[in-house]
Amino acid sequence: MSTGLVAGRLALVTGAGSGLGRAACQVLSREGATVIAADKNYDSVVETIKKHTALASGSNDTEHSAVELDVSDSSAVRNLVQTILKQYKSPPTIIVNSAGITRDNWLLKMSEEDYSLVQNVNLKGTFLVMQAFAKAMTEASLPGSIINISSIVAKYGNMGQTNYAGSKAGVIGMSQSAAKELGKFNIRVNAVLPGMIDTPIVKTVPEKVMQGMLRMVPLGRLGNPTEVAELITFLGSDKSSFITGASIDITGGW
Repeated sequence: MSTGLVAGRLALVTGAGSGLGRAACQVLSREGATVIAADKNYDSVVETIKKHTALASGSNDTEHSAVELDVSDSSAVRNLVQTILKQYKSPPTIIVNSAGITRDNWLLKMSEEDYSLVQNVNLKGTFLVMQAFAKAMTEASLPGSIINISSIVAKYGNMGQTNYAGSKAGVIGMSQSAAKELGKFNIRVNAVLPGMIDTPIVKTVPEKVMQGMLRMVPLGRLGNPTEVAELITFLGSDKSSFITGASIDITGGW
């Protein structure tokens, strides 16, 4: 019998092929959850399961699963619900919406395509996954926890990221609204707002810009993806049973 903060729970993590999503799979499995890792890049989620998740949980990788998913495709999201119900006989009760992309540019130079791509994945994708899986939980009369990954730029903005900051601000508003609607089903919804975390997205930031940003972080360093994953896992557990509709900064004080 596995022990841990989320022992016996089934968790779905989108954007699980790298960064925060991969770290969330690792910590959730370490704390006893069975993990379904979803990402548009199937090979990367297979690696997440084989090299990170199964090892973290001390189990073989057969109980966990890797799935290919484009979160912005509503039929793909609906099909995934059915696939999971067939395989596990129950919907996941921890949902981590971590799929996200950037297409940075100055406002005056940004293409409509780059604006729309970011909204479709970061905002609409979060909406589609949240809607489909909250519906599955209510139909199964199961309590649950949805953790949506926003960003600290949702609060303060960031140069070159009007599309990204807008999408992540939308995630906060959407999470707060969903929390109000889903509370009666005992489904909690919270948003996590990471600052500068050592992920592939941050590696695209030029070194000079990075040094300037780090000077604004009182703790003086980048965050580790695992530190964010620990918060995600706490929000997925009964330890956070009275927390819903919250937006929690994890920024080193930035």
